[in-house]
Amino acid sequence: MPSPVEPPSGTRDFLAGEVRRREAAFARIREVFERYGFDPLQTPAFERLDVLAGKYGDEGDKLIFKILRRGEWEATGEADLALRYDMTVPLARVVAGYGSQLPTPYKRYAIGPVWRADRPGKGRFREFAQCDVDVVGSSSPVADAEVVAAVADALDAVGLGEFRFLVNSRNALAGLLESYEVPAPLGGGVLITLDKLDKLPPDQVAAELEERGLSPDTAKVLVADLIADDAVERMRSMLAGSERGQEGLAEIDRFLELAGDPVGPGRLVFTPRLVRGLDYYTGIIWEVESPGMPGSIASGGRYDNLVAALGGPDVPATGGSLGLERILAALPDGGDEEGRLDVAVTIMDEESAPELTGLAVQLRRAGLRTGVYLGSSGKLGRQLKWAADQRARLALIYGPEERAAREITVRDMDSGAQSRVPVADIAEHLTQRA
Repeated sequence: MPSPVEPPSGTRDFLAGEVRRREAAFARIREVFERYGFDPLQTPAFERLDVLAGKYGDEGDKLIFKILRRGEWEATGEADLALRYDMTVPLARVVAGYGSQLPTPYKRYAIGPVWRADRPGKGRFREFAQCDVDVVGSSSPVADAEVVAAVADALDAVGLGEFRFLVNSRNALAGLLESYEVPAPLGGGVLITLDKLDKLPPDQVAAELEERGLSPDTAKVLVADLIADDAVERMRSMLAGSERGQEGLAEIDRFLELAGDPVGPGRLVFTPRLVRGLDYYTGIIWEVESPGMPGSIASGGRYDNLVAALGGPDVPATGGSLGLERILAALPDGGDEEGRLDVAVTIMDEESAPELTGLAVQLRRAGLRTGVYLGSSGKLGRQLKWAADQRARLALIYGPEERAAREITVRDMDSGAQSRVPVADIAEHLTQRA
């Protein structure tokens, strides 16, 4: 049984250093999105269940965190609300409800937590942050290219380093299913299974395809073609006679042409095995992988029918999402320099407290991060230990000797060097020194 002091399974507590590290990453990502002209959007942490249900495929819908009805309806055991599964469906709801008040195309970004009732594991959480960027109201492939360029710049901004975009098209995949004569009613389930090619051995994927109704030969050949070294050539050959498949290939080629230069050489790769299991994708799809990291660290694509499915206008849309947890896990710990105090003010006796707290107010107004010792001990050693724990740059000592001379001892906490400064000059001295 878990300890009562542990957070719920699949969630985490973030202490000061990690909070600052995360907020710094958010700030860098936000700056990139703002630079591209995207506007911020905030939506509630929970949505109506009927808004979320049916948007993520059979397996995705099972991971929706449902909220039971409350009050007099609690005993029914029914759910009417759910924690948001992603940022995309809430965006579509906003566009459906506020369309006339929004610019066209509408470019938005959102940063915040989402929740999934998944099995927790290494690098997998039930509550985690997503950073999304989307364009609603444009069918131009330039919009798709702009989204991935913004995502690439955001990954560069947080210092990820090496990564690449895997690219495919749901139209190309639909054409591929036609070429393999997969019955239309089986198509959705087949794509869900093919989406596991980066998680399960090929023979297991083929076996699951057979369970979904494909013949053993079809299942085996389909999987083999998608993971082959010459998978791109095989897919282009198979789609030669498919109108929808050719449409998908044209989408991919145009996307690679438009996004290649902004994203960078070698960072875009046509990948036939890429599926993306969410039901709402309709065109270009992509994921980002980084060496040594399991799974994708960002993903997205075109979802032209989602706003209409929520009762809004039939408008095209495209977007992407960064999974911050995996990205932060891949980055070296940069320390916590922003968490250092500029000045730690010790208080040796009650008589000096009013004067020192007043000094702290001056220093804070001057922009210095200043902490005042709030413990009950007047011992200097304990207070200097507190200052060291706060990683203070400077500590102020104002004992009876200093007060009699109207001077304050300024201690450099890194070197241990000390100097005396007249009380009248201390604020200016510290401001200049820090």
